[in-house]
Amino acid sequence: MAEETLTITDNRTGLRYEVRIRDGAIAATDLQKIVSDGPGSGLLSYDPAFLNTASCRSAITFIDGERSILRYRGYPVEELAERSTFLEVAYLLIHGELPDPTQHRVWVDAITHHTLLHENIKKLIDGFHHDAHPMGILVGTVGALSTFYPDAKDIFNVESRRLQILRLIAKMPTLAAFAARHAIGMPYAYPDNDLSYAGNFLNMMWKATELKYEPNPVLERALDVLLILHADHEQNLSTNVMRAVGSSHADPFSATAAAAAALYGPLHGGANEQVLRMLKEVGSVSRVPDYVKRVRAGEMRLMGFGHRIYKNYDPRAEIIKKVADDVLAVTGRSPLLDIALELERVALADDYFIKHRLYPNVDFYSGIIYSAIGFPVEMFPVLFAIGRAPGWLAQWQEGLLDPEQKIARPRQVYTGPAERHLPAVRQPAVAR
Repeated sequence: MAEETLTITDNRTGLRYEVRIRDGAIAATDLQKIVSDGPGSGLLSYDPAFLNTASCRSAITFIDGERSILRYRGYPVEELAERSTFLEVAYLLIHGELPDPTQHRVWVDAITHHTLLHENIKKLIDGFHHDAHPMGILVGTVGALSTFYPDAKDIFNVESRRLQILRLIAKMPTLAAFAARHAIGMPYAYPDNDLSYAGNFLNMMWKATELKYEPNPVLERALDVLLILHADHEQNLSTNVMRAVGSSHADPFSATAAAAAALYGPLHGGANEQVLRMLKEVGSVSRVPDYVKRVRAGEMRLMGFGHRIYKNYDPRAEIIKKVADDVLAVTGRSPLLDIALELERVALADDYFIKHRLYPNVDFYSGIIYSAIGFPVEMFPVLFAIGRAPGWLAQWQEGLLDPEQKIARPRQVYTGPAERHLPAVRQPAVAR
């Protein structure tokens, strides 16, 4: 088969260039040979927000936005959410294959026994103001863990990498729960090694005076499914940050803190919080038609609808809608769910939303579920971070071991003034 190439004609010079196509992409550096004014004048590709630029090769997550496909290591997310657990999915993302029974037992046992925090981390959390946002506490404490585990800097040691990955996946829920309890002045509840990953997090969040916390199995499973759905999502902002920081050979705790900081932003990890605020603003089912009318008029946005990647529907949304039904059967029906269902019904029958392919995404129902379970709105991005940690770590490790990768250093298109000079006679400004 003939090699795939792209022929580019530079109309400025009349010269033609052959550029190799590999895996449906051209190398941006091949554009440098298209010059108009000697060496150093080669073309750049200009792509704000990386709308059509691949920064890496990855075998972790496959997304086809047109066909609404999301797969982890080849497995459809629908199958994993239905028949797997979050820790199995975490193993899959990190190692490339689902664990066999022995590998699963060792993996779960190792994570279970790494959930405890150094007591000085508690002192660090205590130092935050009483109304500190739990996501801010998470960012600070995850970064601080790198000082507690200096061996984390030995990133090219296989055993050291394995240990840091275990530590991070294990300790994220503990840090998150401690941050939440700090905000409301409750004493910290320590991990319970008898519980599952999701069940233990619920224990650390809600345990009060009872000797043994027993999580509701429906809520426990719902949380596990939500963590699976958030486990990875290709080269989103926080993952891109994780890889970029990792490209400097920073330890995984520092890189994870940076990724969590990216997730902190309302345009990334705070979307489900915005959905909840929108539903409260709508207020009742009777006000839905008027709200949709105002959205069509451009007065406001319909939060939780549409996705930058999925052009038809978000494959995670259908799964999470069923989870919402299960959770609310236990916690009691929420007026917010009735508003959400009516918004979905009206919007999906409206030509405007059909034309613009605005369908419910994963954020539309996740906030309702978290709220029903009892999580405060401030914890929503923290829950997202717990679920995304295995994906971040898998991407960090893949980038670290990829021989094609170098330290991230994007180019720019300079738009400032040309060369200019100070006057020959000039007195420097004096600060007063």
